[in-house]
Amino acid sequence: MEAPPASADTKERIARRLARAGLCSRRDAERWIEQGRVVLNGKVLTSPAITVGPGDSVVVDGKPLNAPEPTRLWRYHKPAGLMTTARDPQGRPTVFDHLPPSLPRVVSVGRLDFPSEGLLLLTNDGALSRHLELPSTGWRRVYRVRVHGVPAPGALDRLAQGITVDGVRYGPVQAFLERQQGGSNAWLQVSLTEGKNREVRKLMAHLDLIVTRLIRVAYGPFQLGKLNVGSADEISGLVLRQQIPSYFNKEDEPGRG
Repeated sequence: MEAPPASADTKERIARRLARAGLCSRRDAERWIEQGRVVLNGKVLTSPAITVGPGDSVVVDGKPLNAPEPTRLWRYHKPAGLMTTARDPQGRPTVFDHLPPSLPRVVSVGRLDFPSEGLLLLTNDGALSRHLELPSTGWRRVYRVRVHGVPAPGALDRLAQGITVDGVRYGPVQAFLERQQGGSNAWLQVSLTEGKNREVRKLMAHLDLIVTRLIRVAYGPFQLGKLNVGSADEISGLVLRQQIPSYFNKEDEPGRG
């Protein structure tokens, strides 16, 4: 599939170079530099305020940094029962242990927790991952949620104004009842832009509803559609540039990622 052209022929900040190589986010790269893990042209870097070009030698943890590849993005249908992390201290299976073998090294855009399923975006560009996770991007996440219980009249509407739960303020959430199954189960559609940790589950619990299944069906303009469970497909470079013009037009904006 078509991919955006790489910007390897131009200068870019060192932290972005590490992120585009898929090693880490730009924030992590800045920490690595502070820890003395990055060497530029034979000298240990002490500041991230450095730009590099295609002729510069970058070494991270003693290993030469590969040339940056074009930014790529995939849709992945995450099954339930996988952690969205590279390694799990409890030894639970992870998304990255079960990706199709055709994918290169990728990082996730945000997370879906262990029992959740549905659309997970994957990219080879750590800076893009960070960009798409930020609330300022304004992308809405949409979920289909099965709950045990019956929503009280007006309960879902109250979420639209934002709500505070256990001292944590949650922004506006749109939620409506899709259908009631008998007297004890219901399917809801829930959409939000913040994506705090376990936000949907915590909000439903606050409404005395127990989430029994949670499926993310959209992340911004990208839809889960009929993508098979465990499958991934690449989003074309043309679509990427159309949907995320701010990222590709301002790649070197200070503070990104």
